[in-house]
Amino acid sequence: MSVPATPAADATDPHANDAQPYAGGDPYADYRGGDFSFTSLVDLADRRLGAGVIAANDEFFAERENLLTPGPAVFDPERFGHKGKIMDGWETRRRRGADGDHPFPTEDEHDWALIRLAAPGVIRGVIVDTAHFRGNYPQAVTVEATALPGNPGPEDLLADGVKWEEIVPRTPVRGHAANGFEVTAERRFTHLRLKQHPDGGVARLRVHGEVVPDPEWLDVLGTLDLVSVLHGGTCEDASDRFYSSPTQIIRPDLSRKMDDGWENRRRRVRGTNDWVRFRLAAQGEIRAIEIDTAYLKGNSAGWARLSGCDGNPDDASSWFEILPRTRLQPDTPHRFVLPRRVTATHVRLDVYPDGGLARMRVHGDLTEDGRAALVRRFDELSG
Repeated sequence: MSVPATPAADATDPHANDAQPYAGGDPYADYRGGDFSFTSLVDLADRRLGAGVIAANDEFFAERENLLTPGPAVFDPERFGHKGKIMDGWETRRRRGADGDHPFPTEDEHDWALIRLAAPGVIRGVIVDTAHFRGNYPQAVTVEATALPGNPGPEDLLADGVKWEEIVPRTPVRGHAANGFEVTAERRFTHLRLKQHPDGGVARLRVHGEVVPDPEWLDVLGTLDLVSVLHGGTCEDASDRFYSSPTQIIRPDLSRKMDDGWENRRRRVRGTNDWVRFRLAAQGEIRAIEIDTAYLKGNSAGWARLSGCDGNPDDASSWFEILPRTRLQPDTPHRFVLPRRVTATHVRLDVYPDGGLARMRVHGDLTEDGRAALVRRFDELSG
């Protein structure tokens, strides 16, 4: 089940949630955004991590793949094609009824799109963003989720017998707005089905949650990045998120530009520094560290220090040094081989005094206890 984080207007008026027609100038000036606590978690539907929109019943005006495009939707009032206005989102044609005496579609008619998550996980929140869809957004949406092994295609997901769980029940949404929904289902999912009732356009879909990796797959990998978001690494806390989220530095890809990492504001209080704390996929033995400052030249972190904890991160006495305070070069990948393996469940990266980092890797393998904990969680959430 879900709880709307941004309740829609009175559903008895079908036009209550319309936005005003675009009147020129900044198209985001009257955009209705929202502050959703779950957005600090990784986007399980991030295209850059491997998510995809694998099928849709209709994409007449705008392609389904736009749903997962990184960044906000772009609006060009002058851009038209042979089928009409070109929108940066997924937009279907207008549904019609059976005949002239019944011109409207029935209550149960809807359009749908199937989404493969980049990594299976527990979903904590969904954002259905209708940016720039002011009078052509869906009247309501439903989001369903399922878990299937392997690499199922559309025919597998739509087959009889597939169990879909409604994580966002049919709910009115607002046009030109970020419609957020908190999700409370404690299950591991691999795919979503987004329904829009009866038709219309959605600009972006974001699915925030926690990765729940398959322990058997991690076994096959052997040495792995214990802090990667795709393996279940999680950002727990940070001193500063002013310019960008620190979760970005544990993404598995390479940074492509300056804002694709973690950058904090300029620190002015002497004797202090910025930091970020991560929970590893599970207890592991760390062998090597990578710290990358790609694209950060005049604003990279000056020095970095890495600490570890095996157990309770709130116990200050449980922390120990993994990598001493070390000078960093701008726009440079740094690799550090540890003199001995270190067992940890959490790591804390301190930068001095402030500055940006592009990526961090924590290479190692799971301990027996770490793997057992992962298996228990996998089994509990896959039932």
